Amino acid sequence: MSDITTNKSQELFGHPKGLFYLFFAELWERFSFYGMRALLMLYMVKEIFKAFEDKDIAAAAVYASYGSLVYASTVIGGRISDKILGMRASIFLGGILMAIGHFVLAIENDIAFFMALAFIVVGNGFFKPNISTFVGSLYEDGDPRKDSGFTIFYMGINIGAFASPLLCGWLGETYGWHYGFGLAGFGMLLGLLAFWNGIRTNVFGEKGMAPNENLPNILGFDAKKAIPVLSFLTVPVIAFLLYSYKSLGQEGTWLGDQNAVNLLFKIIGVGIIIFLIKVLKDATSDERKKLIVAITITVFMSLFWGFHELSGSVITLFADRNVDLVGIMNASQTNSLNSLVIIALSIPISLFWAFLSRKKLNPRTPIKFGLGLLFAGLSFYILSLSKHDANAEGMVPFAYLMIMYFILSIGELFMSPVGLSKITDLSPKRIVAFMMGIWFLSSAYAFQIVGFISKKLAVEGSQEVTGGMQTLALYTDGFEIISHYAIGAGIIALLLAPVLNKLMGNVH
Repeated sequence: MSDITTNKSQELFGHPKGLFYLFFAELWERFSFYGMRALLMLYMVKEIFKAFEDKDIAAAAVYASYGSLVYASTVIGGRISDKILGMRASIFLGGILMAIGHFVLAIENDIAFFMALAFIVVGNGFFKPNISTFVGSLYEDGDPRKDSGFTIFYMGINIGAFASPLLCGWLGETYGWHYGFGLAGFGMLLGLLAFWNGIRTNVFGEKGMAPNENLPNILGFDAKKAIPVLSFLTVPVIAFLLYSYKSLGQEGTWLGDQNAVNLLFKIIGVGIIIFLIKVLKDATSDERKKLIVAITITVFMSLFWGFHELSGSVITLFADRNVDLVGIMNASQTNSLNSLVIIALSIPISLFWAFLSRKKLNPRTPIKFGLGLLFAGLSFYILSLSKHDANAEGMVPFAYLMIMYFILSIGELFMSPVGLSKITDLSPKRIVAFMMGIWFLSSAYAFQIVGFISKKLAVEGSQEVTGGMQTLALYTDGFEIISHYAIGAGIIALLLAPVLNKLMGNVH
């Protein structure tokens, strides 16, 4: 009886109390991350690269490289957490590094800017993969509450992602960039405070502690002490990689419109392909079938995120230059629209899937992925049609942007919630960690797609600004091309669905 009482005392609304401390920690971390992202592209175009003739290209290169490194760092950070630091210490270290990065962004200086991005990259590597894992560790295997627990947790993500562009975007564009970035940093500190309060009140029990293993020394230091030092030493290296466009990527040099990060990910990509070929060759027949499905849906997910993440770059610039936002919001605040729709539709769509399941009509994962890509293509096609309603200055009604985000967010809800769980279901246990790493890296490669598209849709230079109608034509023509590619990928996914469904076997 005492054990039951103890367990009940550690619950809130039928879930472990620790869930709600992690909920607020992640809410404020996402507040800081998306608040900064809402301002990032505009800040680069209007401040960091304002003297560049190819300012849009430069900003696109850095934005894509930053996004790629943010997601790639999670593979390394997750591994360090598993083997050395544990989830608690990793989350704290990551949060501190990210908070430093946000506050350094408030310093309006070129060197500080690249150092700040590097702090956020390294910090996110420790924070992002561990806090979601921590949520899962609060529940025993087979606990039916786990799915609803993650639903609550992900609602926190979207609340933070919704509120931050509105507040940080308003401060940044109204009173000065450093105010917006500073508020993002303050949000990160609140997230750390929520997490520390959970540890202080012992709601996590023994969860998230460092592994009890004899750890080797690193450069003569205890591994747990060496990791924070190495993390700080990594920051200037990352900053140089991000700065490489500005220092090496000017016209006529060996990098052209590339930077060091682009080249790095090309090399990594070749290595991944070679290793996957070896894995497929060594797998059993049943494993090989499921791995083919896992790899295929990872590629489709990467394409989807490549289109989706244009929201923080090209679409933000389009909103700033060609959408009539007077009396509604500013361009950076439009980044909140995606999360607003996700919050509104998450429960209805989950209930819709449950209804279809009862009717035995719930489509399997490959079909959902195909439909998700079709929605992405339709959203960009709607945005391309906005040119027909432009005024004489090339400004289009805000309604087109709202409809675009509404449709794109439906596509996201068709794909994102199911993708991660399917990777774990389809991958052999001996390489599931590797396949999870590939899944995270797919988001990193999505940002390479973002960079490629953003460079193609670069319209503004320092010497001559393209007129409103010309800018609108370039953007909307580009959106139509993107829609063709997304719809084409969706059709391919649907055509492959019967084969992939067969290869999946009993995995739904």
